[in-house]
Amino acid sequence: MTEPSPIRLPWIEPGDPFPPSHRALTDQHGANGLVAASQSLTPEMLEKAYRCGLFPWSGPGEPILWWTPNPRMVLSLNDFRCRRSLRKVIRQAVELGYELRVDSSFQQLLTECAAPRKGQNGSWITPAIIQNYRKLHEGNLAHSLELFDQDQLLGGLYLVSLGKMLFGESMVSLKPNASKICLAMLVQWARQHGGQIIDCQQQTHHLISLGAAPVSRQVFESILKTEIEKQGFPWQETPPRLTLWQE
Repeated sequence: MTEPSPIRLPWIEPGDPFPPSHRALTDQHGANGLVAASQSLTPEMLEKAYRCGLFPWSGPGEPILWWTPNPRMVLSLNDFRCRRSLRKVIRQAVELGYELRVDSSFQQLLTECAAPRKGQNGSWITPAIIQNYRKLHEGNLAHSLELFDQDQLLGGLYLVSLGKMLFGESMVSLKPNASKICLAMLVQWARQHGGQIIDCQQQTHHLISLGAAPVSRQVFESILKTEIEKQGFPWQETPPRLTLWQE
């Protein structure tokens, strides 16, 4: 068996175009979907990357690495599994008077998401990531859903929103199931406003349990091209609210 020929990873600067996705590395190279690296990270680079189906993911001290894995993990909103146990948790949250807020504590939520998980020494959500996603948030391209008990943050998630395309980034629960409640409310609201899919980027057992499934890069890029050109979600006019789950 012959070894794959070495591939030099493109190094890009702000303003440079991203390489086409077919030039991304594969499992043979041990880096499925890695397509470019950069020293800089700007909000303009982030928006351009998402429009191309790319996202940044790297560790502390590493350059910014840009990815487009094949297959791609996505959650079709109609396939979301709101199991009986989750519906019960949602009902309890409503009865306890918990509040779902949108964009009220964006940086705080990112900071909580950046805290190292058990068994991890660091997080891909570096200070540069927080700074630049905050700028996307200021431009109405990134949003957070937070679950509160009065003034106590219980958990939430943040995402990028372009057209009718939602790109899930990270979620955190400071109280059990808080992020699942936020995801269920996002799914319910997005379906009501014509949403079809959430990009989940990478495969995990947790995402599979909620109904996410892998699709080929070609299928993902076709979906992306269609959804990103649609009218965006009404984040300011009618934002998501905490309600009972409705099928």
